[in-house]
Amino acid sequence: MDTKGLDQMLSVLRSTAAQATPLSAASSGQVAGGSNFADVLKNSIDKVNQTQAQANAMADKLAAGDSNQNLHEVMIALQTASLSFQEMVQVRNKLVTAYQDVMNIQV
Repeated sequence: MDTKGLDQMLSVLRSTAAQATPLSAASSGQVAGGSNFADVLKNSIDKVNQTQAQANAMADKLAAGDSNQNLHEVMIALQTASLSFQEMVQVRNKLVTAYQDVMNIQV
């Protein structure tokens, strides 16, 4: 069994988990690596976009009859792209909820 797709998904999950780990108290929104929240968010969105583009390219090649594309690899790539998009939507929903909670705080 070819585990390339599973390894790729595990790699994405590990990198996301590494970014989500608690960091030491950093001032002015800077994290240990020197990037701020906006940069981390943009990089995550770019990764999701790249995953979707790669999966779509694989599906297009399969539909065009490319004999180098295996159906199970294409399906794994499409599911990985779908899961990463769903994860991004959930993060967005949490951010919107947090923003609304902050805006509703009585001063």
